[in-house]
Amino acid sequence: MSFVEIGELRTHYALTGDTEPVLVLSNSLGTDFSMWEPQMAALQGRFRILRYDTRGHGQSSVTPGEYTIEQLGRDVLGLLDSLRLDRVHFCGLSMGGMIGIWLGINAPSRLHRQVLCNTAARIGTKEMWNARIATVCKEGMKSVAAAVIERWFTSGFRESFPEKVARAQQMLENTTPAGYTACCAAIRDMDQREAVARIDVPTLVIYGGSDSVIPRADAHFLADRIRGAKEIELAAAHLSSVEQADAFTEAVSNFLSE
Repeated sequence: MSFVEIGELRTHYALTGDTEPVLVLSNSLGTDFSMWEPQMAALQGRFRILRYDTRGHGQSSVTPGEYTIEQLGRDVLGLLDSLRLDRVHFCGLSMGGMIGIWLGINAPSRLHRQVLCNTAARIGTKEMWNARIATVCKEGMKSVAAAVIERWFTSGFRESFPEKVARAQQMLENTTPAGYTACCAAIRDMDQREAVARIDVPTLVIYGGSDSVIPRADAHFLADRIRGAKEIELAAAHLSSVEQADAFTEAVSNFLSE
């Protein structure tokens, strides 16, 4: 296991492979970097892969207080600086994609290309996020797990691949409530809709045709506002990297290799 310590934050990461350039993979809310296992075999043959646990998740620190998307974005820059990585590709899903949007707006010189997956410039309402935060604080992660899993995967996938769904649910339930709710606050307070048009990094937007978390209109908004962005729809719900692993991996690999 590898860790980088910057101030109060201890970030758990894995840097594997020796084929440049480096591709950073950023996890979704309620997961850790193992969510990217379906992509590793194919992508490691073409890129050097940097996976990390977002602050509050996995084996990274659960620092006190509510987080912000800017804070999570600066965590990525700190990790890159510590590993002496000047410029990378970036692929983030859901919360990871929100971090990618922030990086594209505020640190474009650090990115070659970016892939924004199942994400948006603004998600949900403050009332919705506050209700989820209150529930998790009072009753723990299991209280929201079943409803989250229904949003992560289509019913057909849940029925056909129960073992994959169970692994995802275990990851979610193992997430520390304090870290989860701190990141919920970051998403609650995020609104990058105006700034997203400043992104000039080559961008691919991936979205799920059955994603109830990110409606098609929100994905189209990103693709329309980011100059030259491409978009791909997959037959999946929210965790498209798991539900349509092969198609997802191919889309990412092809775009980053252009």
